[in-house]
Amino acid sequence: MNRLMAIATILIISFLATNAWGDDYRKQIIKKTKTIQITGIDTAGYEKAFMYPDENLNDIFEEKLDSLVSSWYVQSAFVIDSVDMVEVLDSLGTKLPDSVYVKRLEAMNSFIDLSYNKTVRNFIELYTKRRRELVGVMLGLSKYYFPMFEEVLDKYNLPLELKYMAIIESALNPRAVSRVGARGLWQFMYWTGKSYKLEMNSFVDERHDPLASTEAAAKFLKDLYDIYGDWHLVIAAYNCGPGNVRKAIRRSGGAKDYWKIYYRLPRETRGYVPSFIAAMYVMNNYKEHNLKLKEPEFEVVSDTVMVRDYVNFKQISTVLDVPIEELRYYNPQYKADIIPATKDKSYVLRLPQSHLGEYIDREKEVMAYKRKEFFPDNRLKAPSNKYSRFAAVNIKGKSKVYYKVKSGDNLGFIADWYDVGVSSLRYWNNIRRNLIRVGQRLVVYVPSSKVDYYRGINTMSSAQKRKLTGKSAPATVNSKPQKIDSNYEYHTVRRNENLWIIARKYPGISAKDIMRLNNMRKSNIRVGQKLKIRRRG
Repeated sequence: MNRLMAIATILIISFLATNAWGDDYRKQIIKKTKTIQITGIDTAGYEKAFMYPDENLNDIFEEKLDSLVSSWYVQSAFVIDSVDMVEVLDSLGTKLPDSVYVKRLEAMNSFIDLSYNKTVRNFIELYTKRRRELVGVMLGLSKYYFPMFEEVLDKYNLPLELKYMAIIESALNPRAVSRVGARGLWQFMYWTGKSYKLEMNSFVDERHDPLASTEAAAKFLKDLYDIYGDWHLVIAAYNCGPGNVRKAIRRSGGAKDYWKIYYRLPRETRGYVPSFIAAMYVMNNYKEHNLKLKEPEFEVVSDTVMVRDYVNFKQISTVLDVPIEELRYYNPQYKADIIPATKDKSYVLRLPQSHLGEYIDREKEVMAYKRKEFFPDNRLKAPSNKYSRFAAVNIKGKSKVYYKVKSGDNLGFIADWYDVGVSSLRYWNNIRRNLIRVGQRLVVYVPSSKVDYYRGINTMSSAQKRKLTGKSAPATVNSKPQKIDSNYEYHTVRRNENLWIIARKYPGISAKDIMRLNNMRKSNIRVGQKLKIRRRG
């Protein structure tokens, strides 16, 4: 009997140990060792595997980059045309052999396979040559977002490299909205967001909340890995859905290798793994391409406070003297510029760290400011259309064309040429405050029966385009030389600056101080203008 008891005890211990080892193994298998698979062989003579994809899918992702560059915080906080042209020309003139890219990929620590082929190379060249100015912007934004992503991914025992997915999903733009309605840094569709417990109503859309959406994305990615056990397939399924990946696997004879089902996937999804690999390569090798991290002018360090009563961004903006666009940048989940908090359900307000203490000290003053105007009878009203910052525009039965912005263009002219509304142009391209830049590519949806006509507008001369509407571009007004008072310190306005950005460069000075000192009724300024900042001495 004692012997039987001993044997039973050993079996139980062995079973428990095996289960414990199995749990540990399942945790570790998620983070597997990478391999490099090669195609497009050059003088290096790699012959590990042959994969044939050779597509240029850059147009799919350029749209996201254009959306990023037109966003408020990029327009306001980055100078995106200040790249050293000597370095740019040097980079454009140098064609690196495949072996250089392969060696750099092999040197990177990654639990996700980093394959290399011509499609991957096309994306690397998109980032390092054609849109290199935006890589610097994304590097600057990554300092803000990547620590947040890494913390959540680590919580779910997922490879930290998955943080680069946010680059291919949204170009690190938390207010990104795709033409099919996907939103935020991780581009959640409505029902997917709902299934992962993201709050979406008239006032709140947590798909735009960086932290909440990252939490949901991590859960989604973990669920997909439980299905496929392969990170390339997970990245593909994140984009087009598990159903499309399953169909591609079945049509490929049951193959569960991304590159073997490649041409069975939707065109946009085919670009996701190559673009992911390229984004990871560039973010880790940007110095080798003479790319420089661009530090944003706004304060990156932020913190949160819980709000337990209705509050409008205008109340916070006015009392604390914080630009409302800055509040929207830090709190993109609030659709109507209103935090619908109550005593029973509190919400997070994120502020620059320098303003957090002031908010806590003046919270009662913020809540009381024009309370009856913003919340009649102290009740929350449904937002009016003017608050609908993410309103959809009907594109059914229309085709997409592109227009490249030229000197002298504005949204009003472009809308007239293409017979669309300015609001539609702003929505399709995620534009705030009508800010566009020369060289920017704008998406326009036009009747499918007139695609050829509207495509031709992009190649027309200025005179030809003016004839379309009978409007002429505004003449340039030569302003009189400003008188300089030696008793004052001056600031010369640079491209993409506003009064808030300028004030931040001079401690103790606010945008209102600059307006008062320069007798300005409105905050409009122009490049080259000299503004009084403060008295000398």
